Amino acid sequence: MSAADLPLTLRRALVSIARVPRLLVASDYDGTMAPLVSDPQKAFPHPESVRALRTLAGLDHTDAAVISGRALRDLAILSRLPVEVQLVGSHGSEFDAGFVTELGDDAKALLERLIAELRSIAAQGEHITVETKPASVALHVRNADPEVGERALTAVRDGVAQWDGVQVTEGKSVIELAVIVTDKGQALDILRHRGGASAALFFGDDVTDEKAFRRLHGPDIGVKVGPGDSLAEYRVESTEDVAAALAFLTEERRRWLSGADAPRIERLTMVASPRSVALLTPDASLTWLCHPEPDSAAVFAHLLGGDEAGHFTVGPARPSLPLSQQYLDSTMTVQTRWASLQVTDYLAHDVAPGRTDFTRVVTGTAKAVVTFAPRPEFGQARMRLEPEDEGLRIHGTNDPMVLRAPGLDWSITIEHGQETARAEIDPSGGPVLLELRCGTEDLGPSAVPEPERRAQAEAYWSEWAAGLSLPPLKPDLMKRSALTLRGLVHADSGSIMAAATTSLPEEIGGVRNWDYRYCWLRDAALTASALVSLGSTSEAEAYLGWVHDVLATVPGPERLHPLYTLWGQTLPPEAVIDVLPGYAGSRPVRVGNAANQQVQLDVFGPIVDLIHTLAATRTAAGVTDPAVALPDRDWELVRAMVDAVERRWAEPDHGIWEIRGNPRHHVYSKVMCWLTVDRALTLAETYGREAQLGWTTLRDVIAQQVREQGWNDEAQSYTAAYDGTDLDAATLHIGLSGLIDPDDPRFQATVLATEAELRSGATVYRYHHDDGLPGGEGGFHLCAAWLVEAYLLIGQRQPAEALFTQLVAAAGPTGLLSEEYDPVAERSLGNHPQAYSHLGLLRCAQLLSAER
Repeated sequence: MSAADLPLTLRRALVSIARVPRLLVASDYDGTMAPLVSDPQKAFPHPESVRALRTLAGLDHTDAAVISGRALRDLAILSRLPVEVQLVGSHGSEFDAGFVTELGDDAKALLERLIAELRSIAAQGEHITVETKPASVALHVRNADPEVGERALTAVRDGVAQWDGVQVTEGKSVIELAVIVTDKGQALDILRHRGGASAALFFGDDVTDEKAFRRLHGPDIGVKVGPGDSLAEYRVESTEDVAAALAFLTEERRRWLSGADAPRIERLTMVASPRSVALLTPDASLTWLCHPEPDSAAVFAHLLGGDEAGHFTVGPARPSLPLSQQYLDSTMTVQTRWASLQVTDYLAHDVAPGRTDFTRVVTGTAKAVVTFAPRPEFGQARMRLEPEDEGLRIHGTNDPMVLRAPGLDWSITIEHGQETARAEIDPSGGPVLLELRCGTEDLGPSAVPEPERRAQAEAYWSEWAAGLSLPPLKPDLMKRSALTLRGLVHADSGSIMAAATTSLPEEIGGVRNWDYRYCWLRDAALTASALVSLGSTSEAEAYLGWVHDVLATVPGPERLHPLYTLWGQTLPPEAVIDVLPGYAGSRPVRVGNAANQQVQLDVFGPIVDLIHTLAATRTAAGVTDPAVALPDRDWELVRAMVDAVERRWAEPDHGIWEIRGNPRHHVYSKVMCWLTVDRALTLAETYGREAQLGWTTLRDVIAQQVREQGWNDEAQSYTAAYDGTDLDAATLHIGLSGLIDPDDPRFQATVLATEAELRSGATVYRYHHDDGLPGGEGGFHLCAAWLVEAYLLIGQRQPAEALFTQLVAAAGPTGLLSEEYDPVAERSLGNHPQAYSHLGLLRCAQLLSAER
């Protein structure tokens, strides 16, 4: 018996229940796990069923149990199941071997009388047996002559079964009398609540199992074995079918939990338009795309849930690995090449707001297969695909969506409960164009030919890149970093994303999975500053306009949240998408970010520093009018940031790393408060603006406090916060910002302490102290960049160059960097691509180039 022989409806139900966050799998024993036999002591379970239950019990967030009418001791001996599988005997009343000691004297006396009566009845006919249990006694007539057996059962029903305090349970050729309440349904509920199960699956064959089926609800599944009326929704014929179903469920559950076939993070490639981003796997599968905005729900979430979470794949009809994947120089167009086949992907630019158009051009001489499996709303929306001459219509979505692909012959199948379309194409007769259009019902041809649309998209990037002043060190990688940063810019609003994804883990299989698709005030200011340093100021100007708009929504700048949606709105509460297993089984998958509600007092510094950098760039470009170099609106923003610092700098906060614990007096946050006031004073002096009375004193007071309270003699370093000895790479900013002189022995000691405590080979960790979350994380690319800068400040060029080389080596094959790096497994971690990592890489190259 194989899974393919199971009813299709049951297989679909098993696939669905395999994907719940916490699963309880329970089964009866006789007639379910084991076949019914004449000798109860020879009712051994199918090895395949035992193997499957054993495996299920060993999986994360999965419980397995057997609930039987047998006495628990007999059940344990016969089933030979490991302790990980919960055994429940006596129809749900016997959870542990010591249960009999819990019976009171009256119950024990009643049980002895029942045993005596049933033995007397059994003696009146051949092949009638009595089974005694800790809290019950059963009369079995399976092997007796049917007429003799029925006469014995009737005698029990009309006699001792009527006694007070007796609980009666009838099954196939058996009647059981208990001196306590017995109920498999109640036992199932107890197991469900113990494990916090999101759903339960129960297999049973007997009338006694109906009590369990009656308790099933919502996503639960009941499977009846054999004939007879039942409350169970599904049915199989034999115990062999149960073994096949358990084996099928085991594989589905294991694959879902492990996030099977997750591509390595560093090998993911981003395509972008001014308002959208998407990620591709190395074999040209669209693995991540959100619509209508990059921080909206995903239409394709393969990255966090495998094929069933949505993908759009093109590959050769004869499966083979691609030969290469690369960007076209100075663009965000990606080409993936196999022998005799090439797929070119880009996001179209000539579409109206609210549209996301992802275009694929297939060329070559080899036949290819297209697989189209959209799964809107992270796979939670039920959708339907309708083939037409011009392509496919996707029904059941919040926004209209179509795939324009004229002339393709689509085959629609059901996979994982959703429709998937496949078609074979032959590009030897000319390019095959596939256009996914989100936000429109239009399946007609575009007014502009595809080559012109692509040229327009590529010119947007190449013309911008041509005007940059890139560092000469690793120029191709630096250009890619610059393009990546601009790809994270949301041009319509002026905001800048921290990263393109959510929930890529900081530890494989761990829970440190966060949503970075939003605009952090700090991260965006640092990204904009990096682009200004390359000679591009439009992103900074648009971002500052976005900040002004956000400020208009709060009572004062001191009440700014650390992050907002791309359109400057407050984030909804952080939520979990339970239907997705996460990247490589790393759960939970989160949308939203609870850091939105934190106090982060470092956010003001990067914004004022950006205004300072922008004003200096305008001046260097020949702007002589101070009011043009530093517009009134920007100066008012500076004043507002200083006012916020003045009101709140002395408070504890959650810091740059957004630790989900009690606020502390973080040194980095104090340094950024100092930076806010220091840069404001510099701007006032340089551009003839009026500094407020008390700013100088405020700057000096903050600096003095940081120097005195941030230093720890025991650690021989400036530490993460005033109240501990733990180190934090962000503390390097006490020297990087200029608060203390790089020649100060205490700064040099801090650099050496950071190297000794937080550097591990090719990377630098943020910190090592307990942050209240389980598990660990990788090293932070931005922290490695800070240490490179710190090395240079203290005259240590050789280690700076060596660490920069290692940072470069961590970039993926198309030049992208994620948030973190595991130096042991030598693989990337965290959301991807990460703005922090690329702006840090650019900063290192600029500094090392200037030092030459």
